[in-house]
Amino acid sequence: MGLLSEGSPLSWPETKKLANHVREHAVTQFINQYRRLKDRENDCLKWGDEVEYMIVYFDHAKKTAQVSLRANEILPALQEKERRDPNNVKSLWRPEFGAYMIEGTPGQPYGSLISHFNVVEANMKARRDEASAYLEQGEQVLCLTTFPRLGCPGFTHPVYQPHPKDSNMRSLFFPDEATFSGHPRFRTLVRNIRERRGKKVVINVPIFKDKNTPSPFVEDYAKLGDDGEAAKAALPDHVYMDSMGFGMGNCCLQVTFQACNISEARVLYDQLAPVCPIMLALSAASPVFRGYLTERDCRWNVIVSSVDDRTDEELGLKPLRENKFVIRKSRYSTIECYISELGEKYNDVKVVYDQDIYNRLRSADIDPLLAQHVAHLFIRDPISLFSEKVDQNDEEDTDHFENLQSTNWHSMRFKPPPPNSSIGWRVEFRPSELQMTEFENAAYVVFVVLLTRVILSYKLSFLIPISKVDQNMEAAQKRDAVRTQKFWFRNDVLTCHSPPSLAPTLSPGGTDHHDFLTQMSINEIINGKPGEFPGLIPLIRMFISSMDVDVDTQCTIQQYLNLIQKRASGELLTTASWMRKFITTHPEYKQDSVVSERINYDLLLLMSKIQDGSVGCPELFGTSTSKTKAHIPSAILNASGPPSAPGRSATQQ
Repeated sequence: MGLLSEGSPLSWPETKKLANHVREHAVTQFINQYRRLKDRENDCLKWGDEVEYMIVYFDHAKKTAQVSLRANEILPALQEKERRDPNNVKSLWRPEFGAYMIEGTPGQPYGSLISHFNVVEANMKARRDEASAYLEQGEQVLCLTTFPRLGCPGFTHPVYQPHPKDSNMRSLFFPDEATFSGHPRFRTLVRNIRERRGKKVVINVPIFKDKNTPSPFVEDYAKLGDDGEAAKAALPDHVYMDSMGFGMGNCCLQVTFQACNISEARVLYDQLAPVCPIMLALSAASPVFRGYLTERDCRWNVIVSSVDDRTDEELGLKPLRENKFVIRKSRYSTIECYISELGEKYNDVKVVYDQDIYNRLRSADIDPLLAQHVAHLFIRDPISLFSEKVDQNDEEDTDHFENLQSTNWHSMRFKPPPPNSSIGWRVEFRPSELQMTEFENAAYVVFVVLLTRVILSYKLSFLIPISKVDQNMEAAQKRDAVRTQKFWFRNDVLTCHSPPSLAPTLSPGGTDHHDFLTQMSINEIINGKPGEFPGLIPLIRMFISSMDVDVDTQCTIQQYLNLIQKRASGELLTTASWMRKFITTHPEYKQDSVVSERINYDLLLLMSKIQDGSVGCPELFGTSTSKTKAHIPSAILNASGPPSAPGRSATQQ
């Protein structure tokens, strides 16, 4: 979601003039906040998830499904409970990019009790039920990463037409009305990214070449009002898209953790970065873009391209004159560098950063790794600025820092504590695609949170060279990556600080072992490779076996881990593979890569029935069910001591 400052948005020329002002004060704000909070210790584990939902309208008479542009009507009603009593709500609601999207998080963060793992799914269900209460006839709230016909004619309800000549988007496919209008941030980002770049964004996804798919696959954009820009930008045999909406108009599943101090947060940031591609492949849920089956199963590179504001100079296509840096990645990308001491030697890609900002940070006694990280973030210009927020009190405010931080959309995010808050240092895990049911989404969230406990408790290292993380991210998006791709990973995860008792179980040696890096399948990484790698699930199960866990929570966790195991082994399908199978076996599918209105309707209608439990789907998650509960039993709470004081969800800060 990012920073949602209120005010009057500035134009791109106005924002550009103030870019150095924003950067200068952002550095000061970060330094001030760092000095105040660098020695903060002993924050307990708190964590929470973010689920982004789509509102879909079904016309059962016409057999069509469209995105319903009513988020701006539904959201105020959902937020009313929070306005009245912010400390006693089950869920918090925020806007997202699409006028058909809403974001829900738990009303309070989960804590360090292992029994919290048994309430995640129930809270997710309660959130969807809460949102569903405000729907109109024909509408459904769906857990859907990508609407299959996003950008196709008539994909919105009500129907709006794109205006490529005079709209904010200038898109051939995506009308301005499909962007959330209740906050100026989103449309400002669209306009300023396009104007900064000097042209529309370019997204090309390789099409899935079926028996009757035209070869080469080339579309005629002139009939849509193209002035030649699309014809030049579109690649043959690719699905072309031209708007931020095709990326930020997708939904995802994110998890935020509070660390006990800044050092632990930096360790988690680094250690989870190599896990991001693995979770992206396991959660793959996006095989269709703009009504066509593609060779990709994930949304990641679509979003990467959808917010890429780099100019031709920054792309290295022209000599640097107006800009300072050639930048190798979009604002939305994998992380550029590790920030913990253990990670330093794996920074094998040259990091582009602002030397003057780096020097200021170093002069403020910020160590080289963290200074490099921040100085890299600040090579970007602010792309959304409000007139009321230009002048700030750098001793108290952090809006300029958050402005730049929140528009560097990386696979992991390192998050300093907000000012005047009880919230500590946090990290955000951002790659996962959204699954169809709360059972699946809770399983992915619980898996990641448990993995953080394993990393910290056993002092493990998952670090690999940054260049290999980037390679893995590309592999993770390919069709059926779980079953067909190999990923760079460590086969030796012990460090010199790991408990000696683990040595017989895990691979021998330390982090300098010369054979630590190998290529493995997702199945081998998750479930283990005999004699070489123990597997992430066995490590988690070893960790859980050492804990006192109530029966219901134990049952729920095991069902979640079973799901992850079977997805990794290929016994159960990923959401993307299941969708692809449904489409290609649909009676109306003509083996031409086209997802028609009727196929789209039937697919989403079945997904809605699977989501509400009226239809099973053993191919996706077997017949497993959890024992999730809305609340932790009082006996467990009493045994664990008094609850922590209520406060706003850490995920919402």
